[in-house]
Amino acid sequence: MSEKSIKGAEEKKEVEDIVEIVEEIVEEKVEDKREMSQEPLYSWVPKTKLGKLVKEGKIKNIDEILDNKMRMLEPEIVDKLISVDSDLLFVGQSKGKFGGGKRRAWRQSQKKTKEGNVITFSAFAVVGDKNGHVGLGFGKAKETLPAREKALRKAKLNIIKIKRGSGSFEGSSHEPHSIPLQVEGKCGSVRVILIPAPQGTGLVIGNEGKKILKLAGIQDIYSKSFGHKRTTMNYGKAIMEALKKLE
Repeated sequence: MSEKSIKGAEEKKEVEDIVEIVEEIVEEKVEDKREMSQEPLYSWVPKTKLGKLVKEGKIKNIDEILDNKMRMLEPEIVDKLISVDSDLLFVGQSKGKFGGGKRRAWRQSQKKTKEGNVITFSAFAVVGDKNGHVGLGFGKAKETLPAREKALRKAKLNIIKIKRGSGSFEGSSHEPHSIPLQVEGKCGSVRVILIPAPQGTGLVIGNEGKKILKLAGIQDIYSKSFGHKRTTMNYGKAIMEALKKLE
């Protein structure tokens, strides 16, 4: 073998070793993250009958709960049965000149009292497993982090199961990448229409709507929206009302 081929083989071996080391590090981080997420569940003491059944392992699928319309009162039930991701919708606006502040996740409000101004923060959270389960929740507190925790808790308790499919006449895929039929939802003045789209289209909807549909596991969709769409709360609720028709 020539020196050039030997050198090339050595470089290839070094690259393979580096790839193996990176894969090991990634696997360790994933395992650590999984263990950290399961730590609160070990110390969870269920207070409801449904929670006890889930903790004992008698109910292993969240669809059993949702199909039988059982009421969940403990968010740990969702954490035990499925792994969910979360995101915050931008419902607030930071201060700026002439009302030109940036959108943010916290909505701040003030109440006038004898003692002075009482400030409260609101958050709007969405949770989902990207596999047909999604929930929306609103939380309000005197500080930002408690408001987020309340919103996440309520979002897990409000989780629903939706039916996905490929209802577009333009596509021939049998994968559940879109929705099976056109649906419409309304909240306040906001009206949202969700339309099936062929594979590869993407999410043709506003940024806050993308957050909800991504966590629901929908990859391709067309949409139409009417009314005061900048009212993010009503916009998110209208999308959820449309998705509820796919249960």
